Amino acid sequence: MDILKKIKEHREEEEKLKWEGTFAEYLEIVKKRPEVAQSAHARVYNMIKSAGIEEKNGQKIYKFFSNEIFGLESTIERLVEEYFHPAAKRLDVRKRILLLMGPVSGGKSTIVTLLKRGLEKYTRTDEGAVYAIKGCPMHEDPLHLIPHHLRDDFYKEYGIRIEGSLSPLNQLRLEQEYGGRIEDVMVERIFFSEDKRVGIGTFTPSDPKSQDIADLTGSIDFSTIAEYGSESDPRAYRFDGELNKANRGLMEFQEMLKLDEKFLWHLLSLTQEGNFKAGRFALISADELIVAHTNETEYRSFIANKKNEALHSRIIVMPIPYNLKVSEEVRIYEKMIKESDMAHVHIAPHALRVAAMFSVLTRLEEPKKQGIDIVKKMRLYDGETVEGFNDTDVEELKKEYPNEGMKGIDPRYVINRISSAIIRKEVPSINALDVLRSLKDGLDQHPSITPEDREKYLNYIAIARREYDEIAKNEVQKAFVYSYEESAKTLLNNYLDNVEAYCNKHKIKDPLTGEEMPPDEKLMRSIEEQIGISENAKKAFREEILIRLSAYARKGKKFDYNSHERLREAIQKKLFADLKDVVKITTSTKTPDEAQLKKINEVIARLIDEYGYNSTSANELLRYVGSLLNR
Repeated sequence: MDILKKIKEHREEEEKLKWEGTFAEYLEIVKKRPEVAQSAHARVYNMIKSAGIEEKNGQKIYKFFSNEIFGLESTIERLVEEYFHPAAKRLDVRKRILLLMGPVSGGKSTIVTLLKRGLEKYTRTDEGAVYAIKGCPMHEDPLHLIPHHLRDDFYKEYGIRIEGSLSPLNQLRLEQEYGGRIEDVMVERIFFSEDKRVGIGTFTPSDPKSQDIADLTGSIDFSTIAEYGSESDPRAYRFDGELNKANRGLMEFQEMLKLDEKFLWHLLSLTQEGNFKAGRFALISADELIVAHTNETEYRSFIANKKNEALHSRIIVMPIPYNLKVSEEVRIYEKMIKESDMAHVHIAPHALRVAAMFSVLTRLEEPKKQGIDIVKKMRLYDGETVEGFNDTDVEELKKEYPNEGMKGIDPRYVINRISSAIIRKEVPSINALDVLRSLKDGLDQHPSITPEDREKYLNYIAIARREYDEIAKNEVQKAFVYSYEESAKTLLNNYLDNVEAYCNKHKIKDPLTGEEMPPDEKLMRSIEEQIGISENAKKAFREEILIRLSAYARKGKKFDYNSHERLREAIQKKLFADLKDVVKITTSTKTPDEAQLKKINEVIARLIDEYGYNSTSANELLRYVGSLLNR
């Protein structure tokens, strides 16, 4: 019953939004809210802007795209700032076809779908309201009713420029239905809908021999010719082509460059002059944003053909590369899984991350910069700290290959292989090793992978495996150390006592003998070396710890295990190194004794409660780390 109630509420809301009145009444709306007369390009830009913009590390993040498009912030910023924004300001960019060009499953279709769904919602808001001449199949702008010789006067009074001419059908209706009285012409509010073919059109190429130009521009209604007496009577024409129906909004051309030439020529005058030819009529005005998408191979073939030169200058190409950030790639997989029937399956922590590492590595180019390998490059791109490199180095790396990300493994392949792993394992839980194994097995079945690429990709799977080995050991290390919490606290306090004595040039009293002794350099170095603190850097690190300790003391706060992230990591690693033999025995023994079993259960509980594993994946992790430590 709840869903029926919501349907009823939605219907009532739709009814409230409807409006109908004369052209004279519509002008009153325009006077109060000039935005209702905005162009198609301005409407799209304002829709994107209205969702919100935030700055992150000097990068503009457009919230309109941020929940669906991941890792392409620079691409989206360029798309908005170099196309939508200037087009909204009526600059010449609006007279261009927007062509999104990139590899398969890179986000091109998703961007267009977001724009279409966004417009459907936006036209139901006050800011995005659209009005059209009532009964017009092309949802024509009512301001076209203003005669050309009065448009300068209209601009002076309203501050709105009018472009385009009244369509043949509405010219006829103005004379016959309204006796030429423009002020009486009925206007209605319209709502964009792809399903109802209002303000959004989609065109897909098919067999050139059978596809009719009427699909784009409409056709003669032969059943009415006898009634109206002529093919040039607009009442004998169906204005139902995609270009007609997309007027005032967005026209999508899927795989545009596969279209037959006769279809593409129609776009020349539509983009440049804002009109197109249909039937035996004068040019028909249309205000629509034309967005197309294609792959790089099709595009290269298109520009190589000299016949297409006239269209070249009418196209703005926006490369849409693959995402190159591991953490954002994980979000792509999470979104795809959420939308699938796999959402109930337990995917162990880091399983998606290792798949993302593999994918991103296949898309990266080998760095030319000295002292950096592809793994460090992957980490830097993902915002990780890599010793010896900074943000300037990241920018230099990006400049080395401007077209980086236009090839490699696509997200759909990874999701397909994850699906395969789930089906093969026949349990509702998979881990990182299952995913890597499935990715490896699938390389032979991938149609576009060459033998050379296969060798390279197998190496990337091996790299992802090594990265996972470190992650797995670290995960178990943290879970074990937690179960030895008292030992961790004791080790931390010993280290802090020695650091304080070292920095203040004091001695330490032996708790048993009471004898004064110099700070235990061996103990301090055994901890610091765990996180790569060199001999030269030890003094600065210890002073940093002492400053943090003093700051906590001044505020009356207790300095504990979690007060300094790097020190916590060092304590964990040191304790784990000391416990390694215990961990080896505990994780690999087939018949653990009571004490070992208690420890295993504590660690498994910790992995489940704190790290997101289930009992199956936690046990698998322990067995795997045990085998790693025993090698």
